[in-house]
Amino acid sequence: MRLQLALNVSDLDRAVDFYSRLFGVQPHKRRPGYANFAIDQPALKLVLLERPGATERLNHLGVEVLDGAELDSAVARVGASGLRSSERSTGVCCHAEQDKIWVEGPDGEPWEWYRITDDAPETRKAAGCC
Repeated sequence: MRLQLALNVSDLDRAVDFYSRLFGVQPHKRRPGYANFAIDQPALKLVLLERPGATERLNHLGVEVLDGAELDSAVARVGASGLRSSERSTGVCCHAEQDKIWVEGPDGEPWEWYRITDDAPETRKAAGCC
């Protein structure tokens, strides 16, 4: 399990350079207007979304889990808690197919609990696999 922090950045190249040097790792995935880092220490998924005009730098928060049982447990806990949440869904987001649920924080901040089921769906689709 690792915490996710998704930031709106004004200049993706500058942000990638900064975070690569800060954490000592290169991006796990890079697409136009998008980059993510899968950092082991600290356990962090850092997502950068190029949005120069964004008024907020925080895009959303999340928790990435590695297996279905962890996600099942989180979904059950959130459901039993009475917190405002979305229905569980599967789809492509941030250039990966994900199984997830969204939860709204007390001040409206979006949190996602998710598991990646396919880290390169566009590659497989282009190869005729899906």
